[in-house]
Amino acid sequence: MKRITFFKELKDFLLLWSSQAVSSLGTAMTEYALVIWVYEQQGTATSTMLLTLCTFMPTILFRFVAGTLADRWDKKRIMLVCDVLAACGTAAILILHSLGALRVWHIYLINVLLSFMNAFQAPASFAATSLLVPEKHYARAGGLQGVSWAAISILSPALGSAVLAFGGLNAVLIIDLASFAVAFAVLLGCIRLPKQEYAPRETGETFLQSCLVGMRYLVKHKGLMHITLFIAATNFLAKLGNDGMLAPFVLSRTGNDQQILGMVQSSVAIGLLAGSMLATVMKPVKKKMRLIFVLYVFIFAGNVVQGLSLQPWVWCAAAFTTYMAAAVMNANLTAVLRTYVPLEMHGRVFSAKDTLQNCTIPLSLSIGGTLADHGFEPFMATDSPMQRLLVPLFGTGGGAGIALMVFLVGVAGCGISLCQLNRRVYNELEK
Repeated sequence: MKRITFFKELKDFLLLWSSQAVSSLGTAMTEYALVIWVYEQQGTATSTMLLTLCTFMPTILFRFVAGTLADRWDKKRIMLVCDVLAACGTAAILILHSLGALRVWHIYLINVLLSFMNAFQAPASFAATSLLVPEKHYARAGGLQGVSWAAISILSPALGSAVLAFGGLNAVLIIDLASFAVAFAVLLGCIRLPKQEYAPRETGETFLQSCLVGMRYLVKHKGLMHITLFIAATNFLAKLGNDGMLAPFVLSRTGNDQQILGMVQSSVAIGLLAGSMLATVMKPVKKKMRLIFVLYVFIFAGNVVQGLSLQPWVWCAAAFTTYMAAAVMNANLTAVLRTYVPLEMHGRVFSAKDTLQNCTIPLSLSIGGTLADHGFEPFMATDSPMQRLLVPLFGTGGGAGIALMVFLVGVAGCGISLCQLNRRVYNELEK
């Protein structure tokens, strides 16, 4: 009986979630295929890095504006328009490739457009989910979204490679457009968002001032600001640890063994899937903030374990458990924030929060490789009293310096996470 009630209460959300998951799988396959195509044309890591930058930066830069409009405008219309424009970008790539006229700069330009659309799509989709899901099911909804994300991360490389091998880039693009058509049709014809309150505009308030409302809300509510700054710090550390340095860590430790890297990366994806499924079925936790920080400690402890071990099976086990904990943590954190922030301000507040907590990622990514290649690796390769002290823990040879770096990130992450436990500033987030 409870299952019937659950599905009845979440019927519209489940329709939206499943159709968007189909579309996201098609998009992920296209992204995978385009990375391969760009690398084949240029043959450099820089070209793929630029592709990632074009995908990532516009979303951050325009998120403030997008969040304001998501609060003022109809969420469903924003999502529909963004879907159409994103499909136009994919169609443009298909046409250019079919004519033999596709160039790498076309891909960069279209990815900027797609990232710009995502800046508007994300806050509108977040707010729409809040409208469709009863508050008691927020954590479960977050778990389901984590399930689809993890499944996509597992399936998209395999399916993208298979379709690319047998049908070429055009086949991947056609599948992407077909998946878009499914999601668009479901959203247009089957999803009805509940009547919503639109954010009022204050008298004399400029558009820029309205865009900054989310930031002012964060500053006013100390618990929300503290958790945002905490996540910004942990995002910075994570990209210096196993989240950003996983590939160079494993490859340098194993003599460039890509099979072992694949095993560890698969453990990450399976851990995310398992954690998301656990978050979907587990009962809501009363002290969510305490659980969140305990899980953060567990997540960074995985860095400590990976840094100290030379065994691939330990890396796989640590990756699985770490990312399983991350999925449960993320579902509960999202539930806390959905409950705390007024619905009519979700777009602006969450856009401000996302911008702040993600602004440290480009910096971390830009210095991580330099720290590893020109700092930690040479240090562990040069004889010194400190190096001899650390060799029994981290070994010698390629990857010893990165292992030390990952270990230190884990210790730092555990430390700042433990410091958050029982802080009164977070009491206001517990409802």
